Order: sequence, then structure tokens, then C-alpha cells
Amino acid sequence: MTATYTFDVFSSLDGFGSVSGGDWGGYWGKQGPELLDHRLGLYEENQRMVFGANTFRAFAGMLATSTEESEVRDPWVTRMINLPLTVVSSTLEEPLDWADATVVSGDAVDVITRLKEESDVPLRSHGSLSLNRALMAAGLVDRVQVTLFPVITGENGSEPIFEGAADFDLELLEQRTLDGRTQELIYRPTMH
Repeated sequence: MTATYTFDVFSSLDGFGSVSGGDWGGYWGKQGPELLDHRLGLYEENQRMVFGANTFRAFAGMLATSTEESEVRDPWVTRMINLPLTVVSSTLEEPLDWADATVVSGDAVDVITRLKEESDVPLRSHGSLSLNRALMAAGLVDRVQVTLFPVITGENGSEPIFEGAADFDLELLEQRTLDGRTQELIYRPTMH
């Protein structure tokens, strides 16, 4: 039996993973206690994180420049950075500034295929857009978990989540509303 792989991503309503200007912040200013508690619950489970090199660098940079009061240090993020991590990269080398990180070079599809076969815990990737688009195209993503924030970032949106992705049909597995405004949608993707 292979480990399940979840592509976990934050999104604006118009499909952007982040912003390149303005004063939005990491949650577009829409985080609330229910969202933060739910996220902490997701990351309390035993699991292995999977990042590409760019996402690892982004997290490492944000953590290095953040204060203890910063949203970058929210309890769920603190829990996430203490989980085991596999970074798929041909440019990074160990040791990494992460509690339990392993760098694996090679084709991401081959690396994750092997990891899914060998892992005794579920796999989760938060962000890592290009990595996860490639893994979806290879049929390796079991669940796409989109946390949809109630904003449109037409002027400042950056990193279109599914830009250049293949076509997929999505089966809705779970849905919830957090803090009366933010939607979490969990889908099973299949190639169309």
C-alpha cells in the first residue's frame, strides 16, 4: 500500500497563491481562530512534508527574518517545520536549516513514486506549485486541498496555482467553511 499524497495550497478566489504587492499578508488578512486551529490540527498528525527547492528557500527566508509574533510563526507553521521533510532539489545540499530535512535529487516523479512506496506516513506538500503540477500530471497526487480565501487579487496576484497544469476532473471529498468566510475544499484529482 502506498502513502497518500496531499497537495495543500492557499489560494485567492482568482487562483493566485500569493501577492506581489500591497499589504495583504500571507493569509490575505483573512485568518481567524477557526482557520488557525484547523490548520494546527492538520499538522498534528504524523506525516512527511515534501517541498521543492523554491518553496524550501521561501520558507527558510521567511522564518529567518520573522519575529516570534509574526504569522510566519503561527503554531501550525511551527508544527510543520518540526515534521520530517523531503526536499526535491538538484541545487540544494544538506545540511539544511530544518529539524529533520533530507535533500533528494533526481526526477521529482521518480523521487515521489519511491517515497510513496516506502513511507509509512502520509505525505503533504504545502505550496511547491511547479512540483505539484508535475506530480498531478503523473497521477501521484491523491488529494488537492485548497484553502480558498475570500479575496480577488487581480492587480497584485502572483504565482497562478494551476498555470500550465494539465486538465483534471475533481471529485469533492470534503468541504468546510472556517471563520464564516474561508473555504477549505478537498478533491481527488483524475486526469481528464
